[in-house]
Amino acid sequence: MWYTPAEVRSLEPVRRNVEIRATVPDLRDIFLCHAWDDRESAAKELHDQLETRGVSVWFSEKDVPLGMSLLREIDKGLAKSRVGIVLVTPNFLRRIKGESIADKELSALLAREQLVPIVHGTTFEALRDESPLLGSRSGLSTEEDTMAEVAAKLAELVNVRDASETDIAARRQNGY
Repeated sequence: MWYTPAEVRSLEPVRRNVEIRATVPDLRDIFLCHAWDDRESAAKELHDQLETRGVSVWFSEKDVPLGMSLLREIDKGLAKSRVGIVLVTPNFLRRIKGESIADKELSALLAREQLVPIVHGTTFEALRDESPLLGSRSGLSTEEDTMAEVAAKLAELVNVRDASETDIAARRQNGY
């Protein structure tokens, strides 16, 4: 797998936090923040691609029991995840213009060095126009990689369970 220098720079702080949080029991690997309109399309595709690679994903479509408070379940999901990813689509950009649940998730994720934006069907420039804070972070783009390749990079990012310190050092030396 190949990473651009910008991807290495942006993912390295997240990787360090993943390594630190790897010792905390019962955490999901990834919290998936997305626009409601994408839950049956791009968000589901990314979720499925990640789970196929053995990544445990908090995804509202499967992790919010019927009758439970959506905001409370999201809060618990955020607290019990190693990394947060934000799937930035045109739908997401429209949603963050006003008050929405994605806006609340985004605020919580921005407060931590555990956030990776995934740009799909839009650009980082369009993201910066709507959310300068989120847009200031580098991430991954499906314009450069397929959704499967993005999922593979994310899977490698969070896969520290079986990695020894030597493996982790080798990954860093090889660009990730």
